[in-house]
Amino acid sequence: MSQFAEYEMESVPRAVATGSQSISQIRITRIVTRSLPLSVLTSMDNIMVRFKSAQGYFQPSAERTILKTLTLICLGLFFFANASVFAQVPASSIPSPTPDQAVTVPTVATEFHANAGKPLPPLTRVGVDLNEQKPLTMREAITMALRNNKDIEVARDNVSIAEADLLTAHGAYDPRLSAQSYFERIKTPAASFLSGASGAVETSDFTNTGRLEGLAPKFGGIYRVDFSSIRQTSNSQFTALNPQYPTALTFSFTQPLARGLRFDLPRRQIEVAKKNLSLTDAQFRQRAIEVITSVQRTYWDLVFALRNLQIQRDSLTDARAQLEHNRRLVTEGSLAPIDVVAAETQVANFEQAEFAALEDVTRTENNLKNLIAENQQAPLWNVSVVPTDNVDLSAPQISLPDAMQAAKENRPELKQSDLAREINQLDQKLYRDLTKPEIDLVGSYGAVGNAGTLTTTVSPFTLSTNNLSARVNQLSALAGLPPLPPAPASAIPQNLIGGYGQSLSNLASNQFNNFRVGVSLSLPLRNRTAEGQLAHSLIEGRRIATQREQLEQLIQLDVRNTLQTLTTAQARLRSAAVARHNAEQQYESEKRKLDAGQSTVFLVLERQTALSVARGNELRAQTDLNKAIAELQHATGNSLAANNVAVKAR
Repeated sequence: MSQFAEYEMESVPRAVATGSQSISQIRITRIVTRSLPLSVLTSMDNIMVRFKSAQGYFQPSAERTILKTLTLICLGLFFFANASVFAQVPASSIPSPTPDQAVTVPTVATEFHANAGKPLPPLTRVGVDLNEQKPLTMREAITMALRNNKDIEVARDNVSIAEADLLTAHGAYDPRLSAQSYFERIKTPAASFLSGASGAVETSDFTNTGRLEGLAPKFGGIYRVDFSSIRQTSNSQFTALNPQYPTALTFSFTQPLARGLRFDLPRRQIEVAKKNLSLTDAQFRQRAIEVITSVQRTYWDLVFALRNLQIQRDSLTDARAQLEHNRRLVTEGSLAPIDVVAAETQVANFEQAEFAALEDVTRTENNLKNLIAENQQAPLWNVSVVPTDNVDLSAPQISLPDAMQAAKENRPELKQSDLAREINQLDQKLYRDLTKPEIDLVGSYGAVGNAGTLTTTVSPFTLSTNNLSARVNQLSALAGLPPLPPAPASAIPQNLIGGYGQSLSNLASNQFNNFRVGVSLSLPLRNRTAEGQLAHSLIEGRRIATQREQLEQLIQLDVRNTLQTLTTAQARLRSAAVARHNAEQQYESEKRKLDAGQSTVFLVLERQTALSVARGNELRAQTDLNKAIAELQHATGNSLAANNVAVKAR
């Protein structure tokens, strides 16, 4: 355990044997015991003991001096101990660590030293032949990206899918043709005297039916046309035409009067498909704008990386020249040998910067190739891309109101929001219609035809009647009575005698027809499904309106920030140019001072480093200004027009 004591000092009068004067005896008393390291407590006790043993030899002035000194020492030790106590948990609650409990920290390459004599690796780029260079303009890069970029290809496929969906929606109004053909034989027992057959009645027919049906493009009507033709034979003696060919043609139409009259599900699907086609077109244009902006950013990043590599090479060349200059001055005795070491360190630092700049070139070039290359086997991956467009040092002048107006007119996101709102309105229109009762006007009209071969078999009714009339006439003659008048003969009309062609002719003549007109009513007692769908669409409409307000606010934020970035980039470019010019003058001046013996190598190297940084800052400001211009085009939705790009999704 550690303790510390708090001491109190007081002066006590005491007579001194050497004179009549009296000095104050210093009495130090331990009054409070607290936590303090044992070594501190021991040191304070030793000091007090020595002070008490020597206090008789001091004069009053010396007494006061020593008293003040000891007081300061004690207070210093006191505050030091309190700081340790307040900064951590009291030592009384934490046991002192033993050697076995100490945390072991592994050593990692403690004896490593770089081999200064080892040569640097060659300045090469992985997978790129530096002898094969491809000059590339911004417009060429944008054209290649729009033609080869995978995101653009996916967006173009989405437009094609929307076109196919629109074609599918129109298919709801395609007429549907169905047909049936079958042979049927029916044999029923003759259970009636009027069955016309003995034992069983056999009927066989070969039937062909066809139906054409579909939806009317307007007003929601449903039409249907049925046609049937039969070849029928029977063994019934009552059949006058055997075989016979009955035919029929029927047209029916159902017209909604309430639900489905103005709007229905097929018409909603067509309108939604049209909106989705416009939506995917707007999404395609948005994706094209994003790709163009990405190409512009990456293009200027590559410009910066290549020129920054040249800056680092120039700085390295300058540092090596300064190293040789320092070596000559050391030989002449004007500089100390340590100044050569400082120059060598500067060369090593610039060598690191050169390799880092080379890596940046490779990374930014790969990013650009990823945007514009056709695929991973494209020859573009193996060549060195060299941007040829010069940086634009003048920014477009546009006010905030004009930029906001351009954004509202051109941003595809707003067009997408409008289309989403229009689709929601179509949903509301449909669900309101579904809440109406289903009242339909139903009508049909049909024509029939028939023909067949006249049989030679006499009807049982006619045969029995003829026999009875003949016997009555014989009896009447014997009785001297006049004979009965002959019964009127019932003959089959001549237009019904014939084959299948005659039946079709009778059908076309419309001699035998029928029609029907009526009203069909379907009224659900509760229509919670349609009511719930309508409520959902209304809530969805409010959500879309809220999102539209949020989108407009985000676009305003984007435009404001972009304009501010553009203004800042202009100011940075001017200041960076001034700083680079001044850094060049300061560096040249410092070198002349060094040659005249009025400066040091340290200051020259500092000026050299500052010049390299200033050149990089100026280059960065130039490319940042061009990137800010690209961002402004993106924020106002003007990237396509500004780069003379005509996008065709189909």
